[in-house]
Amino acid sequence: MDVNLDNVSVIHKQEARRFELVVDGLRSLLTYRRFGERIVFDHTEVPKALEGNGLAAKLARAALDFARANHLQVVPLCPYVSAFIRKHPEYQDLASPDDLRKPESR
Repeated sequence: MDVNLDNVSVIHKQEARRFELVVDGLRSLLTYRRFGERIVFDHTEVPKALEGNGLAAKLARAALDFARANHLQVVPLCPYVSAFIRKHPEYQDLASPDDLRKPESR
């Protein structure tokens, strides 16, 4: 299924501690936990039918932009978010170098 990312909005559901978007009734999400001035991104999930459309990247950008706007240090426990930050230098200042050196599979 092809998805036009311009027509998809990320919603921040603070009470559920997640960023999500819905396409054709299917929910993609990125979950987190907050500890003071730190935000721990722990899981990104995109339904199989929607994989390969850039939805995880859209979620990661929204979550990282939220962290920056709120002056939060990012702890990318989620392998996808960690890899995303390593590939996008504009977000690398949000996480410690030690967190970014961790391997993608844990």
